[in-house]
Amino acid sequence: MSDSTKTFCEGGCACGAVRYRVTSTPMIVHACHCRLCQTQTGSSNAINALIEADRVIVQSGEIETRVLDTPSGKGQRVARCTNCKVALWSNYLINQQDDHVRFLRVGTLDDPAVMPPDVHIYTESKLPWYVIDATPAVAQFYHHDTTWSESSMRRLDAVGKKSGAPYPKSRMKPVAETSASAKISEGPVE
Repeated sequence: MSDSTKTFCEGGCACGAVRYRVTSTPMIVHACHCRLCQTQTGSSNAINALIEADRVIVQSGEIETRVLDTPSGKGQRVARCTNCKVALWSNYLINQQDDHVRFLRVGTLDDPAVMPPDVHIYTESKLPWYVIDATPAVAQFYHHDTTWSESSMRRLDAVGKKSGAPYPKSRMKPVAETSASAKISEGPVE
């Protein structure tokens, strides 16, 4: 996308060296409660907005990447400010989407309220004092066809075509829900 593309929102790192803008809404937003996200963020959970990489435009600063563990064992490539080391987004290596999809850290947005969670995942390791509202929640991971909107699924399919690696839907195996309000079945780890 060109720099003339409309801005949906903006964000950056803690020191202000890295600034980025986002040109659309995300495909979906996860609040992940897995133990690795808790450890890697130093918090109760991570909130990641899944969005096409070309819709996140770095305006200033330098990014470095480092591979960290994930529940799948495949790892994630985390992009950080070279100065303050704040994680801005990651790319999960299991998805084979290379750098086409970013898991944008919602907390780095200037106004994180514009991207609330659509689903809570890995709630089996949620901290007991963390209260989840009416937002759908699953013990592990969900089935894409029952969680993602049709328009987001089309966007994900377009990313698969662009990357040459369609999202591996065959990995998804429905399992029981964790809350009465959730209309989501679980599948593989990300």
